[in-house]
Amino acid sequence: MLSNILYLIGGLVVGIIIGFLISKFITQKYLKKNPPINEKMIEAMMSGMGRKPSQKQVKQVMNQMNRFK
Repeated sequence: MLSNILYLIGGLVVGIIIGFLISKFITQKYLKKNPPINEKMIEAMMSGMGRKPSQKQVKQVMNQMNRFK
């Protein structure tokens, strides 16, 4: 009876560790493929809309985007 409980606890610990490592790997792979937005991306987007953004406008947009994360 006690050995079954120890096997169960050991299995849960091993499963949690393996799940953490797999999710960490998948997240790193995703962020490498799709990097988070940065100031240069915002500047390119605004330039694509036909306007030259100032640094203040870029910072405002970055602050708004960071607020919704």
